[in-house]
Amino acid sequence: MRNISELVSQMTLAEKAGMLSGADFWRLKGVERLGIPRVTVTDGPHGLRKQDESADHLAINASVPAVCFPAACATACSFDRRLLEGMGGLLGEECQAENVSVILGPGANIKRGPLCGRNFEYFSEDPYLSGEMAAAHIRGVQSRNVGASLKHFALNNQEHRRMSVSVHADERAIREIYLSSFETAVRKGKPWTVMCSYNKVDGVYMSENPLYLDTILKKEWGFDGYTVTDWGACCDHAAGVAAGMDLQMPSAGAANDDALVQAARDGRVSMERIDEAVTRILTVIYKYLDNHNPNAQYDKTAHHLEARRVASESAVLLKNERGILPLSADQKVAFIGQYASDPRYQGSGSSRINASRVTSALEAVKAVAEVQYARGFDDASPDDEAALAAEAVALAAQCDAAVLFIGLPGSYESEGFDRRHMRLPDNQVALIREVAKVNPRVVVVLHNGSPIEMPWIDDVQGLLEMYLGGQAVGGAAVDLLYGIVNPSGKLAETFPLKLSDNPSYLNFPGDGDDVYYRESVYVGYRYYDKKEAAVLFPFGFGLGYTSFSYGGMRVDNAAPSVQDTVTVSVDITNTGKLAGKEIVQLYTRGKHDGISRPLRELKGFEKVSLEPGETKAVSFTLSSRDFAYYEPPLHDWYTENGLYAVDIGASSRDIRLSADITISGARPLIRPLTTDSTLRDLMSVPGSEPIMKPLLDGLRRGFGIGDDGGAMGEGAERMFINMMGDMPIHTVGSFGGGSPIDVEGLVAAVAGLCR
Repeated sequence: MRNISELVSQMTLAEKAGMLSGADFWRLKGVERLGIPRVTVTDGPHGLRKQDESADHLAINASVPAVCFPAACATACSFDRRLLEGMGGLLGEECQAENVSVILGPGANIKRGPLCGRNFEYFSEDPYLSGEMAAAHIRGVQSRNVGASLKHFALNNQEHRRMSVSVHADERAIREIYLSSFETAVRKGKPWTVMCSYNKVDGVYMSENPLYLDTILKKEWGFDGYTVTDWGACCDHAAGVAAGMDLQMPSAGAANDDALVQAARDGRVSMERIDEAVTRILTVIYKYLDNHNPNAQYDKTAHHLEARRVASESAVLLKNERGILPLSADQKVAFIGQYASDPRYQGSGSSRINASRVTSALEAVKAVAEVQYARGFDDASPDDEAALAAEAVALAAQCDAAVLFIGLPGSYESEGFDRRHMRLPDNQVALIREVAKVNPRVVVVLHNGSPIEMPWIDDVQGLLEMYLGGQAVGGAAVDLLYGIVNPSGKLAETFPLKLSDNPSYLNFPGDGDDVYYRESVYVGYRYYDKKEAAVLFPFGFGLGYTSFSYGGMRVDNAAPSVQDTVTVSVDITNTGKLAGKEIVQLYTRGKHDGISRPLRELKGFEKVSLEPGETKAVSFTLSSRDFAYYEPPLHDWYTENGLYAVDIGASSRDIRLSADITISGARPLIRPLTTDSTLRDLMSVPGSEPIMKPLLDGLRRGFGIGDDGGAMGEGAERMFINMMGDMPIHTVGSFGGGSPIDVEGLVAAVAGLCR
């Protein structure tokens, strides 16, 4: 086994400092005299973007040809860990073949709202789903002895002023929503590296934030790889290293290394911290080098076919009125729209892949059926809009069905800027409506990285969401349209009716260099479902060409203690005529009085494949963490005693089965007591009754409450407690009938019970 510690001990301070920043844009430094070579890292996350010359961070210059797999906005809708792990493995193979040690991705940032320009790179509005998908992706990549770099840590949920904005959120929201996704990815995926984001949190740059980089990530979650800045995210290199940032990228020159050496000599950065950072970096470098296959190759054709399968497993059928889908080969069908021949299959920015090939729907359909084509619109030729639309409408009028391939142009959503609205281009909306006037049998195939408004939804009978489905998206769309593959994806994010419905609407993207997440934990369906707000399509929704029934729900322990696990099982039956896959979703829900929480929260999912008439049992194991919320005064997760529901459903709004469980044994939740604490706070402390009795009796006398209720009448005791319970203890003397009260002594006596 290689002795990294011995290697570090042989390095000079200058060599160590040099290892903590890049050699150039994509390579880490080496130490020639010690035989430490330079290694290459490169962009991802859904394909390899390796640049040989003229490196840049926004995909302006060319990269080597590689397979562009579906983006995270699509793959999350598969709800399939095995699928993501398999795709990650193929990415790892390509990295091995191209001598890449680490691929930058996946992104586990939460979709706080629909406008973030980089949402297509992120999985979900739900932290459980996002974390599980990210962990699977990481495991797949690293199964090929190549590192994944989990990004962008943390609270990076907009592109507007992304390099300077300071995010302000309450501790519950940070832990339950924004960090939870990363926590699962770190604990279950064990990434070799974690990339920090550009933004600040509460005024501190993430690249210099010891709470996040060291206390939470490394100490609490046990991350043992190296941390790396996003490209250009370093502000003060020495402060960053001291805070737990291991590697600055890209190269910042010799003066930057010299400044770190001087900071070490001045005591601003400890040698122990520098040695730890170098050790982490070298450990990852040699984990790759010692397992690298210099003769590695990969089959681009095989990877392309797998990209097609991944896209078909991830697409979501959102509408299928009158069974318009699947189409049959003997129908006269029109394919309409630029994206039928030139699909929009990936996002813009640093994740943009030089695709090894692209399969359009117009090309793929030739192997299945004969269709006619009209371009309908062209993003690059607005002057031809009327003629293109007229041609498409004329063709649609002659056909049994019209399939419109539409979506968001690349100029609408990209790294570097946020969307301003959720609308399709006006010419596409007009085209849908004009085609629907001459042919009611209209199917829309969407190519987009984020939700859109659909004022035209009632004009179409079919709607297939492909998202940004990678280079084989056209083949996948044809497979789904013609029933070669049964659609099985479900939405990983809510589609609101309109932009102003979303919970971040009033606080996105903030003012100046500050943004406040005032919606707190109520992100995505947590908000819509709690508010009972109408939505276009709910979280977890998706249709297919068969049907499923849910039954036989079983809970192995309906009265667990907080130390116990609970196993929940349910039987799923394919009641239709076609083989298909169902995504079974498990949500937990509080049914007792307690802290304010979302209506329900996703805590489990499984994708099950069933033949017609077949039944399979699906099981989930839950722990107390699945019922917990984050308690800021404790700085820890807390599960309340009480009644909970376990809901099993086909979406967050299609709950098929439910069972109650009662959790007990949670430690008493005792917040710090002061003279500002309420009467109810003191009364809630176990054993406080004798201490509180003289005060309560005096208050009752002051209000004239006797055994018969006195002047306040029937129900006086309950009224008394409700009136007085939320009063700060320092004010109760005013109602005590003139008897002096030692408020500080009373609080101290009750607080003593908490020790």
